[in-house]
Amino acid sequence: MFPIRDHNPSGRTPYIVYALIAANALIYLANLGGFDSIRALNQFYFNWALIPARISAGDGFHTLVTSMFLHGGLMHLAGNMLFLWIFGDNLEDRMGHVKFLSFYMASGIGAGLIHVQSASGSVVPTVGASGAIAGVMGGYVLLFPRARVDVLIILVVFFRILPIPAWIMLGVWFIMQALGGFGADPDTGGVAYWAHIGGFVAGLALILPLWLRLGGTAFWDLTQGKPPHPDRKYGLSPTSIPRVPRK
Repeated sequence: MFPIRDHNPSGRTPYIVYALIAANALIYLANLGGFDSIRALNQFYFNWALIPARISAGDGFHTLVTSMFLHGGLMHLAGNMLFLWIFGDNLEDRMGHVKFLSFYMASGIGAGLIHVQSASGSVVPTVGASGAIAGVMGGYVLLFPRARVDVLIILVVFFRILPIPAWIMLGVWFIMQALGGFGADPDTGGVAYWAHIGGFVAGLALILPLWLRLGGTAFWDLTQGKPPHPDRKYGLSPTSIPRVPRK
């Protein structure tokens, strides 16, 4: 189950979302193939990636920020930017540009600190905007739980695009992160599940004061749990690709 788009246009141009996507893409391209040895690559990661053991020793706190703009591969970058594109514009629309940027950065730093706490002795470098984007997802689900998100369902050779409420899609995502977090050894690398969990919880906590100022559950009643704009219509949603018979 993979989100591909939402039905919720924003009321203003999401300049911060655009800028974050551009910054992440440009930094990735600038460092693509730019290391002439493993030693140079390791030094780069030491300087700019988040290494929990280094933070635990009281050093390298700047990497809580710099690691958010590094990615380990094209698919890592593309997946993160897709999630930011889907969920970020409506939050920026509601919060305003500067407050959204502050929220994004705070969520990413919170995610990094939770990851350090979960793997304080790990020397495995951690990179990616996933923690900050998890915060965006946490804020989104509190403000717009019933917003429709199109997800691509893939079952072997069966493909289908289904519009589902954001709270279902993001709830399933969070459960998957929790299962991964409790089932994996954070000291051995791989997916930083606790960074995702921490970012999501940080986003919920950071957006809670705004949700309460807007009226809490009364805000949901007023907006029906959706961004305050007419839904975007897609002519091909829902759609499906028929099964391909085996020969």
